[in-house]
Amino acid sequence: MARQFKAWAAPAAWGRVGVVAALPEEAAVLARRRLPRGGQAEAGLNLRVLVSGAGRDNALRAAETLLAGGVECLLSWGCAAGLSPEARPGDLALAARVRSAAGDVYAADPGMRQWLLRQLPPGARVLDGDLLESLHLVAAGAEKQALHRASGAAALDMESAAVFEAAARAGVPCLAVRAVADPVDLTLPPAVAAALNADGMVEPSILLKQLFRYPGQIPALISLGLNFNAAVSALKQAAAGMARADAA
Repeated sequence: MARQFKAWAAPAAWGRVGVVAALPEEAAVLARRRLPRGGQAEAGLNLRVLVSGAGRDNALRAAETLLAGGVECLLSWGCAAGLSPEARPGDLALAARVRSAAGDVYAADPGMRQWLLRQLPPGARVLDGDLLESLHLVAAGAEKQALHRASGAAALDMESAAVFEAAARAGVPCLAVRAVADPVDLTLPPAVAAALNADGMVEPSILLKQLFRYPGQIPALISLGLNFNAAVSALKQAAAGMARADAA
């Protein structure tokens, strides 16, 4: 029979865990339903998920909201761009260090990180290297390659450093769980960048207009969709490892 995940199984010493996810699709892996920006949901016995919207400011506000609500550690959850040539769609970036655009370096809680690594199923691909912050959407493969050469980081996102900043201020542990959605050599179709709103969500009407005007972007968009699906599948693997499964 189907297996249902009943409860977050993190060690009790961590207390209540607050999860910041930029996009509803990312949060839904844990919340089991789609939430709007700013929406929160309980996911298991001691896990609370909040959809922040994209970017540093949104993530920082979301982390502070969760901390004000009583969570005792933070998790930055979602997708990332690959920077390392070895990064493939669906790889999990469980970085030991997160580096901000301003040059601050935050260490992931080693206990949380090692615990989660032990929960992953055999064959799960884990990407080594730092997670770097970007203050804007990095769409061009050439820019991602340049960031890797300059920093040596393995992956890139827009929210994790802000979540770690909030955790450091509050003196609570933190971990980033990010799945690679686009490899370093992939340039995002211009239609995607044009259709993104301030929350990091794609406006379907704008996207369709862009594709109608520039149909040559459709193959790249299909490839991006497949990559995103691989990333979500990796997040589901991580979520399954973090949950206690009971036969239904």
